[in-house]
Amino acid sequence: MAENDRTGGLPTPTPPTPPPPPPPVISLCVSTSPQARAKRKISALEEEVQRLKQDKAIKQRKTTYYVSQGRALRRMVVLYTPIEDLVAENDRRCEDLDGDHTIEQNRLQRGYIELAKTLPWFHEKLASLDCEESEDMFRKLKRGADSARGDDTGTLKELVASWVNIECRPSSLLRADDKHHRGFVNDACGKLLCPAEWCWEDPAVRAGIRDRTAAFIVSENSWPLFMYDNYEADAENLERGLFKSKLLVMGFKAIFTSPSSANEVDGDGDGIDIIENNRRARRRSDHTKVKTCIRFTLSNITSWRTIDGDFDYQFFWNNIVDFFEDPPGPAALARVNKLLDWWTRKVFGRNHRQDLTPDVINHMSVCSLAAQRLQMEDAAFDSD
Repeated sequence: MAENDRTGGLPTPTPPTPPPPPPPVISLCVSTSPQARAKRKISALEEEVQRLKQDKAIKQRKTTYYVSQGRALRRMVVLYTPIEDLVAENDRRCEDLDGDHTIEQNRLQRGYIELAKTLPWFHEKLASLDCEESEDMFRKLKRGADSARGDDTGTLKELVASWVNIECRPSSLLRADDKHHRGFVNDACGKLLCPAEWCWEDPAVRAGIRDRTAAFIVSENSWPLFMYDNYEADAENLERGLFKSKLLVMGFKAIFTSPSSANEVDGDGDGIDIIENNRRARRRSDHTKVKTCIRFTLSNITSWRTIDGDFDYQFFWNNIVDFFEDPPGPAALARVNKLLDWWTRKVFGRNHRQDLTPDVINHMSVCSLAAQRLQMEDAAFDSD
């Protein structure tokens, strides 16, 4: 009775029944030793580490390959134009088959064609890559291209100094490690850099160029004398002797064959026997790159750049490429091909392999010895 009074006369509620516990989980595992499980975990981790190492090695090999392949771009394809511009122009032409093309667009397309020839895998590989992968490939190719250009200009900077000292015999010899005393401040370099339309021996010309007066502007619109045979130009026929200087041939051989071979350029280059396999010397861009680099090494600028005073190296490059790739007619094209044949002979020399007919070979000692050995073999057989 007292308890009912304390709860207001209501009975005490019964507490809820707790839910039954969940049934035990049966793992069905077969007991193994902790040591065995640890060994298997270690083995799996080692396999993962090995896979990551292989992925890194593959990535490194790909990087090395692209960088090494890129070294050819500044030498064989284009000296300044980004690869992306060449690709973009080729894509534009694929979409605009009947459109008109500007001179600059034609230059870009010729560059893309040279790119496809120099790197035969490039065109197909590019089609299989997405945007991010292609950008990564371009970066690596550019790294190799810039590295090769730096190596080439560094090599020529030293060699050109010694060549100028031998060819021009200046009163003050050029130092291989110093570019500050080159350019127009140096008489020997000044004569080689002097535009073909002027005479360096004229004191007024020398003073006007050095003072950079408006009457003597040195720009890419003039052919420098170092590009001419004997470093002399014919004002009545400016094409005569152009691109035939000894300095250019030595520069080409130093980069594309070996520095030591650059001293072997005394042949006249007018023979008619040429190794057909050496037709790669006909590549226009090879010669163009050398001409641009020689001009840089003769100047007094200490680092590679596009503009040197009033002289624009990129336009200079375009002028040389247009001379070879865009002649005004068939007569000029014939002269260009003759000049390229001259370069092939100058770089690779002469030969008579086309005269090695089977009849001629049969009278040479290798074939004669083979015939004699066969006769001796027959004689020994008969004696038995």
